Amino acid sequence: MALNTAPGTDGNRLVVAISSRALFDLGESHRLFEAEGLDAYRAYQIAREDEVLAPGIAFPLVEKLLRLNSLKADTPRVEVILLSHNSGDTGLRIFNSIEHYGLEIARAAFTSGASTFPYARAFGADLFLSANADDVARALETGMAAATILPSKAPETRRDELRIAFDGDAVIFGDESERISEEQGIDAFHANESELAAQPLAGGPFRGFLDALHRIQAAFPAEQAPLRTALVTARSAPAHKRVILTLRQWGVRIDESLFLGGRDKGPFLKAFGADIFFDDSRHNVESARGHVATGHVPHGVRNPRRKT
Repeated sequence: MALNTAPGTDGNRLVVAISSRALFDLGESHRLFEAEGLDAYRAYQIAREDEVLAPGIAFPLVEKLLRLNSLKADTPRVEVILLSHNSGDTGLRIFNSIEHYGLEIARAAFTSGASTFPYARAFGADLFLSANADDVARALETGMAAATILPSKAPETRRDELRIAFDGDAVIFGDESERISEEQGIDAFHANESELAAQPLAGGPFRGFLDALHRIQAAFPAEQAPLRTALVTARSAPAHKRVILTLRQWGVRIDESLFLGGRDKGPFLKAFGADIFFDDSRHNVESARGHVATGHVPHGVRNPRRKT
C-alpha cells in the first residue's frame, strides 16, 4: 500500500522496515561497540548468539502489526522487514531472537555499518523505523514515512487492539501552516486557517501510511476493527475545521481527534493507550516518550535540514 512518493508495494501489502535496535534491546551491546569497537562487539554477539534478546521499544508494535495477518484473509497483508547495521555474522543472534518470539519476519538486510535506508527504499517500505537519525532523515527526504525511535516508556495497559497516534502538521499534513505559526505568530496562523478552512491541507510524509492503515480498517466493521488511530494536535478552534474537512476530502478515517490547544500531549497519549506516537516537535516527543513509545519525525520547519 505504498501511497507515498517512495517506491511502493503492490497495493495488497503494507511494508514496515524496522531497525534491529528498535525491535530489540541492544543497548548494552551498542554501548560496548561505542566504547571498545567492532571487534569487541562482534565477539560479544557471537558468544551470546543463543541468548534471546529482550524486546525493544517497537517490539509490541511489530507484534500487533503481524497479528493483523491472522484476523481476516481478505485484508491487506502486513510485512515487516528487518534492517540492521550488523553484519550477517553478528546478526545471527537477532534472527535467533526473531525465531524465539515467533515473529513472522523472513526478509532482512545486514549492512555491516553502512546506511540501511537504501534497502528500506528497495523493499518498498511504507514506514521506516530506526534508532539512527541520519537514516531516518534520508528516508524523509524521499517522501517515505520515517521516524527515529526514541527511548520511551511502554504503555501501562496492554490491549490486543493496535493503537497508533499522529501529530498533524508536518506529519500527516504538510508544514505550510506550521511555518506561518513559526515565522509570523499564532494570530497569523489562526487567521490563515480560518481564511483557508475549505482548502484541503497538503499531505505530509505520513499521509500514505495513514491511507494504508485506513484500508486495513475498512476491511472490518467499524466497531470490530483491530486497529484504532488518533490525531493528537496542538491545534484548537478555529484551526480544527480545516483539519476535519481535509480528512473528509481525503476519505480517510481517524477514530479519535484531540485538539489540545498547546497542552502537553503525554497524558492524553497515555489515556489513548498509543502503541506508538509520531510527532515532528522535539518538545512534544519529550512529553510523549514518558508515557508511550514515540517516534520523532525530523521533518518540516521545526527541523532544519541537516547535512548527513
